[in-house]
Amino acid sequence: MNLKILLPFHIFANQVGVSRIVAQTREGSLGLLPHRRDCVVALAPGILMYRTAADAEVFVAVDEGVLVKTGPDVLISVRRALGGMQLGQLREAVERDYLAMDEHEKSTRSALAKLEGHLIRHMMACRNA
Repeated sequence: MNLKILLPFHIFANQVGVSRIVAQTREGSLGLLPHRRDCVVALAPGILMYRTAADAEVFVAVDEGVLVKTGPDVLISVRRALGGMQLGQLREAVERDYLAMDEHEKSTRSALAKLEGHLIRHMMACRNA
């Protein structure tokens, strides 16, 4: 398989001859082999593993994103990715940076929803007055 990991502003990895990919989804782990059917999957923050043609396993911490498999090509588009560290360090980075950011985003979205609700009620009150 041909694997490309895309970030918003550059290509993080471009690897040919990949024999296996394991990614994290909201439902659990997803394994891809070369002859698997084409698919599109939403990725959760976690550790992505792929095996190269030289039988080396590569681990990459990825933020949430999308995986698209079409024929031999696998495109993974994520917000952020980290590589070049030991597996334990990558797990810590996922928990510290990616999952914590999700909690921050949830609280921000909740605050915005409350503001929108207050604005709509105020506009309705002004309209009815």
